[in-house]
Amino acid sequence: MTGTLNLARLPVSLQGGGIVPRGSRVEVFSQIFDVFLVLGTLVGVIVIGYMVYNAYIYRDTGDGDDYDDDRPELGEIPTGGGKGGKLFLSFGLSAIVVVSLIGWTFGTLLYVEAAEPVESDDAITVEVEGFQFGWSFTYPNGHQASTLRLPADTPVKLEVTSRDVFHNFGIPELRVKTDAIPGQTTETWLITDEPAEYKAICYELCGTGHSFMQANVVVMEQQAYEEWYAGTTNSSENASRVTAPAALEAEP
Repeated sequence: MTGTLNLARLPVSLQGGGIVPRGSRVEVFSQIFDVFLVLGTLVGVIVIGYMVYNAYIYRDTGDGDDYDDDRPELGEIPTGGGKGGKLFLSFGLSAIVVVSLIGWTFGTLLYVEAAEPVESDDAITVEVEGFQFGWSFTYPNGHQASTLRLPADTPVKLEVTSRDVFHNFGIPELRVKTDAIPGQTTETWLITDEPAEYKAICYELCGTGHSFMQANVVVMEQQAYEEWYAGTTNSSENASRVTAPAALEAEP
């Protein structure tokens, strides 16, 4: 589900403007895709169009004497080519486009991977801990849960680590993905635009229960989230006792 973010509630660094796209991670990656799609289509049209043009100009009409002076001949070096001018022009333009695209994409990814987008008074921080085979989420008031509940239109900072082996926390639909490493903490961020439900999964093979290592992600209206959060305490919703399904435990 997608919608329009309430930009007035977001930090200045997320409100757009400039060459590098701003907004939620979903919006940023969508803009990257659109740019690559447009440029790829444009290059394809130019290359194929030029190929079709030359195929038509130099087609065999069946009349052996009807040859243009500039028609390429097999085994002969073309003349009148401007001493490589077309070649240098094509390479120059290609280099400018490719280097610009690489620089723009790199700058965009630096923004996506930075923690600064959620450094604001409205942002909330949730600690994420992976373990075989589940996820534990700890909120600022100490409340622990196995379901990640978040308010819509609010920057969220995730501090991710692991209790045992290497994991990788990700929410595919929200374009969130970061390592969960024992003894270390990695940071990532996200913003959701409207209430919805998603799945958090582990992207790194971590044992026999890897396929079952999932968690529900529930995005709530701001008021509903505040009411839920106000009712939580420094307690646990069985987050640390999540285990692999019975079918997995029954395996020899």
